[in-house]
Amino acid sequence: MYFAALLARTEDGWEASDTELDDVETLSDLADLAREASPDEDTVLVLIEQEDAWFGVVRVDGEEDPRIYVSDAAAAARSSYGEILLTDELLGRDPGDDGDDLEALDLDGTEDGESDDEDGADGGTASAGSGDAVPHGPVGDPEVLDDLGVSEKELRSMSGDAVGEIAEALGASEVLETVR
Repeated sequence: MYFAALLARTEDGWEASDTELDDVETLSDLADLAREASPDEDTVLVLIEQEDAWFGVVRVDGEEDPRIYVSDAAAAARSSYGEILLTDELLGRDPGDDGDDLEALDLDGTEDGESDDEDGADGGTASAGSGDAVPHGPVGDPEVLDDLGVSEKELRSMSGDAVGEIAEALGASEVLETVR
């Protein structure tokens, strides 16, 4: 079960709206959706949560590039919404890496299930741009909410109802509850 909401900071405080992500296919689409929520180019946060598995925060400030934090990249990678957030840049990969998988394969005779001590422990080609390159744990900008009162340490320690905890810290829990 997913929950996604937009929190737009205005002169009068935070305004919340739930959002349908079915038509969102890329991070650019998501950033455009966030910008539409705030015609004055104020800060907009997109909060996405999949039960207790992972949460993500996308911060859009006007026309600047979105800033992203994902609590568990490996869990998010198994989600269509998470895949939107896990860009090559966020994962530290070159944009063309996915096409290089054949070149990166280590065809040394161990592909029939034989073990190779040199590659076995670290996954061998995990850095080749395949799905194995997605790390367990947080990725992105852990300071995405620092200036709004949520420190890196607080953000990294959140679990469970992280979206609710973030809204509480921002003073936006009441407006968030109206869209839940």
